[in-house]
Amino acid sequence: MKEIIILSLGGSLIYPKEIDVQYLKKFRTLILSYVAKGKRFGIITGGGWICREYIKKANDVVPLQNSQNDMIGILTTRANAQLVREIFADLAYNSVIIDFSTHVETDKPIIVGAGWVPGSSTDKDAVLLGKMFHAKTIINLTNVDYVYTKDPRKFSDAKPIKKTTWKEFKQIVGGDWKAGMNLPFDPIAASLAEKEKLRVVVLNGSDLANLENYLAGKEFVGTVIE
Repeated sequence: MKEIIILSLGGSLIYPKEIDVQYLKKFRTLILSYVAKGKRFGIITGGGWICREYIKKANDVVPLQNSQNDMIGILTTRANAQLVREIFADLAYNSVIIDFSTHVETDKPIIVGAGWVPGSSTDKDAVLLGKMFHAKTIINLTNVDYVYTKDPRKFSDAKPIKKTTWKEFKQIVGGDWKAGMNLPFDPIAASLAEKEKLRVVVLNGSDLANLENYLAGKEFVGTVIE
């Protein structure tokens, strides 16, 4: 089987405040253009705004444990994944992968997955899918151009990082996971990616021309972690 390209598609791109139909149309067109060239894709979807909204409202009713918040988040990722699977129709594997303990056999060029168990974000599931299909690289499509030394939305002196190691990256994001966290790559996934010797490329997924540059082997804007 041909090497698979793993995309961790951030929920903020699918569902920033409502489902972004225009973005999904462009994303679909780009993926199909590479499928036509013989490429295969594994796409793991995040939860986005609707995930954080569900968690916030549930905790407004009664404070929940982190595992309960995770379960709410997981189900929102599955709704997003079903949407993405359906827009690729017969080119996609016939169901959304939600259990990464069993190997999937398919000749379909597109495989879509979502959240599995509490304790991490879907970034970890992207790593697990990569492990399942012996991928070497995970492309993490998020809502920032780079990994930064600090959160650029809060600190004006945050500096972009173009290349870093897993050890350095984990010093930035820490080691703990909390449901609804908004990080360029979650700390649990980072530890697993390091263990599996995977390379992660963090790109701003809203810039699909930049993603195409990366896929075409051209110069791109983003952070490489390995």
